[in-house]
Amino acid sequence: MTSSPESPVSDTDDQVAWFRNSSPYINAHRGRTFVVMISGEVLDTPRLPALIHDLAMLNALGVRLVLVHGARPQISRRVEAAGLESRFENHTRITDAAALEEVTAAVGALRLKLEGLFSMGLANSPMYNATIQLISGNFVIAKPVGVRNGFDYQHTGEVRRLQVEAIRRQVDSGNVVLLSPLGASPTGELFNLNAEEVASSAAIALGADKLIVLGDGLRVDDDEGRLLRELTPQEAGRLLIQEKFSTDPVDRQLTAACHAASNGVARAHLLDTSQDGALVRELFTRDGCGTMVTRESYETLRGARIDDVGGILELLAPLEEDGTLVRRSRELLENEIHRFALIERDGMVIGCAALYPFPDDRIGELACVAVHPHYRNSERGLQLLRYLERRAREQGLQKLFVLTTRTAHWFREQGFEPAGVEALPAQRQALYNWQRNSKVFVKSL
Repeated sequence: MTSSPESPVSDTDDQVAWFRNSSPYINAHRGRTFVVMISGEVLDTPRLPALIHDLAMLNALGVRLVLVHGARPQISRRVEAAGLESRFENHTRITDAAALEEVTAAVGALRLKLEGLFSMGLANSPMYNATIQLISGNFVIAKPVGVRNGFDYQHTGEVRRLQVEAIRRQVDSGNVVLLSPLGASPTGELFNLNAEEVASSAAIALGADKLIVLGDGLRVDDDEGRLLRELTPQEAGRLLIQEKFSTDPVDRQLTAACHAASNGVARAHLLDTSQDGALVRELFTRDGCGTMVTRESYETLRGARIDDVGGILELLAPLEEDGTLVRRSRELLENEIHRFALIERDGMVIGCAALYPFPDDRIGELACVAVHPHYRNSERGLQLLRYLERRAREQGLQKLFVLTTRTAHWFREQGFEPAGVEALPAQRQALYNWQRNSKVFVKSL
């Protein structure tokens, strides 16, 4: 069978595989509350309609969405066009009465722009039959910043509280709630707000499952320019103190993520929208494409439990089929599950290894070392080895041995030395498979 250029079989197969693999995330996200902040810079890019399509898809999949939009560049342009001076203290705009007029105009225009984008419904477009209601209103109650360090911030405000029950009624009805960086006080005055503060405050007040911050060029890198995939709030806080970021938006956006993750929001994601489909990649693939600030690591190294048997079998199957590992039945694995350690990443077993002790000989066998192909060359195997070495020492063992046919070099790199079959404990020598002719390596602990 040949495939036409218009519909290559390999591409179709990849699409089907991706869609099937996304099913666990579709199930996990349904009914969850996500607060999504779109920075003002993103609102000026031609990628905005595609992003709205992705948000509409989340709504169709049952995600309860609260959107927060920024407006800083749009406000700055209007202030400049009006011949006014933009004044900032500690990265916060001082908003006088004249500037407030430009703030309300910019925010109002952006609200209407977003309403228009969410109203799209042309045939043959992703928004066809979507019929999404985007609801905005006086959900944010503000208070003035006041005078700080001698500066009167005038109409610049802070979030006092949110109308939580009103927002929940809307998302319960399937509507998308839109929050702007503009709030009213109980006295009826309007205040210019920090969009990142609105987003983190909303996520905390609503008990959201995620805060997602979308920025143009938003990356949190290490000193060598590599994307930091996961941070704890403490690690993020240290980066902020060290002033690692040369751009103010990244600093503000990471601060919001850190604040949310420190106050009950399980995961806060920072995504660079210059990568097409960043939101979909982050939410529906195992590794995502951005930086996640989380209270607890979503990758754990631990002892295996009986309910891990299925995941371990799935991991081992390809290696058993190609002869790298000896085949194990489910029954055998269930009986030996207490011997195993594993690495679990967001619910998936991506690595495992087992320790079989021979206490009379003060030696243990390291067996069944396997790492998912997508996570090799990332020191997961070494992490498992170190974990089981500690477990072996706790059991009073003095040596480890391993039998391998294809990974001898890796074990040599980890300190294992070649040995003969006679180095094995007598009980294990009796079970040695001469047909496989595995090489023996031993390491002193």
